[in-house]
Amino acid sequence: MKYSYYPGCTLRTKAKELDTYARKSAEALGFTLEEVENWQCCGGVYPLGTDEVATKLSSVRALRDAKEKGQALVTLCSACHHVLKRVNDDMKNVPKVRDAANLYMGEEEPYMGETEVLHFLEVLRDKIGFEELAKKVVNPLTGKKIGAYYGCLLLRPGQILGFDDPENPTIIEDFIRAIGAEPVSYAMRNECCGGYISLRDGEKAQNMCDAIMENAAGFGAEMLLTACPLCMYNLNKSDKLPVYYFTELLAEALGVKEAE
Repeated sequence: MKYSYYPGCTLRTKAKELDTYARKSAEALGFTLEEVENWQCCGGVYPLGTDEVATKLSSVRALRDAKEKGQALVTLCSACHHVLKRVNDDMKNVPKVRDAANLYMGEEEPYMGETEVLHFLEVLRDKIGFEELAKKVVNPLTGKKIGAYYGCLLLRPGQILGFDDPENPTIIEDFIRAIGAEPVSYAMRNECCGGYISLRDGEKAQNMCDAIMENAAGFGAEMLLTACPLCMYNLNKSDKLPVYYFTELLAEALGVKEAE
């Protein structure tokens, strides 16, 4: 099974090891990530202006490339996933954006939003299955109490992203169980970490991260697990709990981390 793969900027620069863990884990689980050729930055933020088309074109190019290969498009980064999924929805359902983007692209056949956009966690849940994942685990993380941290971009807007219940998600907790650890539920797992204001107002962002950490620790979490590089960067400024990316613990559980 092959998927087109959009790594995004952070996973190709500051966090290359997280990308490597994902590729090796995918192979261990029986599927391959084929990186989109000549991909460009998605911008990291979905542009809300209805007349803002040019900044969506990098996403459209990646989506079109996956369509031409007949593959779903997979991402690891919640920001990339958020932008790609919303742009794809525009290309399906917003004629003004779709027509302008296709005019810019100048392709003979217009792109109409045909590509399926998946976060890597959705591949594990919906294509592989967490029960099958659990069977592949050779190094279960038994005894580790892990708090899932969702943040903002994976879950909202719920109707467009369709990732999980935005108020009561379970996918990361189910992933934690599949790799043999114990998920810890806490109230602030869906709260913003302040990632997008960290440069403008570092103190406020720090306070937001500290509150999340304290809440998770208060319910017994020994560490946090996230699927967003920006959240991971921001949360790691707090020293209250260690923060891990989901691909690192996945690679550890599957026994492929040490090989790197």
